[in-house]
Amino acid sequence: MIKRLLIANRGEIACRIIRTARAMGIRTIAVYSEADADAMHVRLADSARLIGPASATQSYLVIEKLIAAAKAEGAEAIHPGYGFLSERAAFAEACADAGIVFVGPSADAIRAMGDKARAKALMGKAGVPLTPGYHGEDQSEALLTAEAAKIGFPVLVKASAGGGGRGMRIVEAAADLQGAMDAARREAKAAFGDDTLLLERYLRRPRHVEVQVMADSHGNVVHLFERDCSIQRRHQKVIEEAPAPNLTPATRKQLTDAAVAAAKAIDYVGAGTCEFLVDEDGSPYFIEMNTRIQVEHPVTEMITGLDLIELQLRVAGGEALPMTQDQVRSTGHAMEARIYAEDPSRGFLPQTGVLTAFDVPANPGRVRVDTGVGAGDQISVHYDPMIAKVVAWAETREMAARELTAALAGTALAGVVTNIDFLADTLRHPAFIAAELDTHFIERHEADLLGAAAQPSVEAIAAAVALLLDEANTAMTGRVPGDPYSPWAANDGFRVNQDLDELYRFRYGEDVIEATLGWRHGGRSIVVDGEAHDFAYSPPASPGGPWSVRSGDRRFQARVARAGDGIVAGVDGRRWRLAPIPLGAGAAMEAGSGGLAAPMPGKIVRLETRVGAKVKKGDPLVALEAMKMEHVITAPADGVIEAINCAVGDQVEEGVALVEFAVGGGAA
Repeated sequence: MIKRLLIANRGEIACRIIRTARAMGIRTIAVYSEADADAMHVRLADSARLIGPASATQSYLVIEKLIAAAKAEGAEAIHPGYGFLSERAAFAEACADAGIVFVGPSADAIRAMGDKARAKALMGKAGVPLTPGYHGEDQSEALLTAEAAKIGFPVLVKASAGGGGRGMRIVEAAADLQGAMDAARREAKAAFGDDTLLLERYLRRPRHVEVQVMADSHGNVVHLFERDCSIQRRHQKVIEEAPAPNLTPATRKQLTDAAVAAAKAIDYVGAGTCEFLVDEDGSPYFIEMNTRIQVEHPVTEMITGLDLIELQLRVAGGEALPMTQDQVRSTGHAMEARIYAEDPSRGFLPQTGVLTAFDVPANPGRVRVDTGVGAGDQISVHYDPMIAKVVAWAETREMAARELTAALAGTALAGVVTNIDFLADTLRHPAFIAAELDTHFIERHEADLLGAAAQPSVEAIAAAVALLLDEANTAMTGRVPGDPYSPWAANDGFRVNQDLDELYRFRYGEDVIEATLGWRHGGRSIVVDGEAHDFAYSPPASPGGPWSVRSGDRRFQARVARAGDGIVAGVDGRRWRLAPIPLGAGAAMEAGSGGLAAPMPGKIVRLETRVGAKVKKGDPLVALEAMKMEHVITAPADGVIEAINCAVGDQVEEGVALVEFAVGGGAA
């Protein structure tokens, strides 16, 4: 049995591993970068070691530093989590060379499945169904072009060592192939250090279904059923569920049998996931095998009652699996939603900032929250922007969707823009409820899910005013010495001979919203859009809890919190970010600089234009690499490039004007 475990990861998965290890009586050691010195996983672990600067390439990805930390702490084993070095054969080998147990498969198994081209060749020999494509070693432009034509367009260009949608491009026509391959190579080289490509037939409306397998060193392999991960954006999963709905028994058996065969073909040990695309006719095609624990493993745990991290640790310690295939049972339905710091209205652009509030309503046994951050923690540009995974279980799929929607709707989260409303709207969508799923679900229903945001409700505005009023009351009480019950300490609008009206102004997107708070003898009212409503509120009983607000004849609960200079108000399952406008602020706020600013901190990797160039709306101008992805800044309209304020290789901060742009005079 492992007694001391080093976790070579950070964030949510590090916290998840620590909790199970502690329950098993295993001492845990965290590692952290300078940016993570106060992170939750560092606070939870029994001890922690600093391993370098914020950049993952100087800390979490440096094998020598991790091995040194493990030796210094006397760790018998290292758990890699997911991402970072979890699928690097060199890391597994380094652990073995140092006499440290790697909680995962052998280096040979990782190597076999880490190279997608080699993996497909192995799976073909094992009888696992494959998508038609090219997976060879010859990477010459001429051969790849010829193979793409042979497969037929559309073609999917993929990085052989890739994952998470990085190094992947859909090519609709032969004329676009070269540019797609160049971009995929650049992204793959930066993310994985390997720019080898493979080509596959692009399936128009497939489902993404994966099978969880678990294997021990005694030759036992079991599957733990399947998950549907079809709801994706930028080829990255956002909602997962188990079991996969609307699969025929024959297709389910074909998938699970293929996954077990794949694991046996490479003498696999540990937790692994075989991923498949299931075409519209029900035909499954093997994509890849992830030789690690998956982000979405909680939905499998919820339906089987098994702790996959515990099984990983026991198997790594040499124990046999405690169950046979016949003993694995699936009960009910589970769904997981990934909360990201990102803006769905801006192409899911990652966001950064400090969480000023984060609380998910408790529902033991039905709702689970896996996270690595809390209120006061930083969402950094250096790492993945996932904040948490909210998982719900119920007896049926419909009930699980309701449980998850209610949990998201009741979540208080402020400080950064997130995708919570987008997730809840997806779960409510009639097509999702009907299980009409495929990997293009979001694109197909974009108008419903990413359309114009609804204007803030009267209730949301009232909640924002309540917060500002409460802040003013607190400030007034702190400034008046002596008796806190003195009328002079009360911020209640009292005037001897007159009533008082106070104007509150908020910016919401491009709009300015006004609310007038009226102080009258006997009570208060709030006027929005010319309509008056009685107004009252009570702050939360405990930090992060719901506020009780009354507007008109309706009393409701609101989640309202500061988010920097703004306010996030959540009411009735929706939330709005409102920016209070100080009195006297005028037209100066409307002025624009004429510059195209960096949407987040990052590194300039490509310039697509030059000074004096005439460009059309949508033309690429600058490519910025941040949060593991390449973000292309495009021209907002036809115009002329007046200045370029950056160069390839520059590290830029959010808000810096990268390009000076003048509207008009576009290319003919």
